Order: sequence, then C-alpha cells, then structure tokens
Amino acid sequence: MHLKKLFCISLVLATSFVYCQTIKEKALNIMVGYGITAPYDSVDDIADDGFYLQGELVLTVASWVEFKPYLGFITTSSNGKDLNNNPTNEKAETKALLFGGKARLRAPIPWVAPYAEIGIGASVGKFVSETAFYNYNKSGILYHIPFALGLELGKQHQVDLGLTYYFTPSVKQFSGAFAVGITIPLKH
Repeated sequence: MHLKKLFCISLVLATSFVYCQTIKEKALNIMVGYGITAPYDSVDDIADDGFYLQGELVLTVASWVEFKPYLGFITTSSNGKDLNNNPTNEKAETKALLFGGKARLRAPIPWVAPYAEIGIGASVGKFVSETAFYNYNKSGILYHIPFALGLELGKQHQVDLGLTYYFTPSVKQFSGAFAVGITIPLKH
C-alpha cells in the first residue's frame, strides 16, 4: 500500500516538473468569425451560415509547436437556398458547444507565420444533415476532428487569421469558420 502511495506522489511530482520544463509560454486566444456548416455529400451544393466564437489556452512548447485546449460555440441555420441562391430542401445546421484539444505546427517566421492544426474533441448540441443521400437529426454529444489552416500575424504573432473546421463523421457534416483572433499573453 505504501509503495502505491509513493509511486502516485512520485508520478505527480515528476509530471509537474516535466510540465513546468516543457511549457515555455502561455496565452489566451479568442477567435470570432463567420460560421458555416456543410454536409459531406450534397446534390444542391449547400452550406448554411451563422456565427462562431472560440477561446483557447495556448501552451507554447517551442517556437514551432503549441498545444491548445479549446472551448467554443457555433450556430448555423438554413435559409432554404443553395450556394447559387436557388431554393433547396437540403440543409446542414449546427448549434453546438465545442471542446477538446489541438496541436498547432507553425513555421517560425517573423511577422507572418503559416500554421496547421489537428486534434480531437467533442460537440454538445443539435446537428441536422438533410440531403438527397442521408437524413441525420441528432442531439447530444458527438466526437469531432478539428482541423485548421491559417496565419499568425504581427511582431509577436498576436493576430490569428484562419480557416478552422470540425469534421463530425456521425452526422456526415463539417462545421467551421473563417475567423479572426487575438492572442493575449499570460504571465507565468
């Protein structure tokens, strides 16, 4: 029994020590943008729009890699029209809270740094994908795969301009946004 307690205490101390050594900087990134939801397959080429908001804790490990736990919200709704403004019965709607973790790989270039992100997360909310190929109308918690491409701008890379998407295979849709963000450094 004492050996188990000693092992647990050692593990906690070692983890804390490693965590302190690997995280170089911490910051908060707030992103807001034009939200969009689209099905994987659609006859009428539909995409429904709305609003997107997300906050991330940015944990910088090196100048080119960051880990980012996130919490966000997206809401999109159908206007009954396709991308060419023609009437359609197809739609893809989302109203969900998003959370999870991502890793960002960034080119450490001054003033303009391109990046790519990938991770795993979950969405809690309502999801609708109605197309000629399938009909999903689900509420609850679903896993998603976040993916993003973008640019960090400025001397300290404090402005974030990106395309961020969340692929939700169980309802055959992706949600995301064209978003702009501000990064606020946090003190150690």
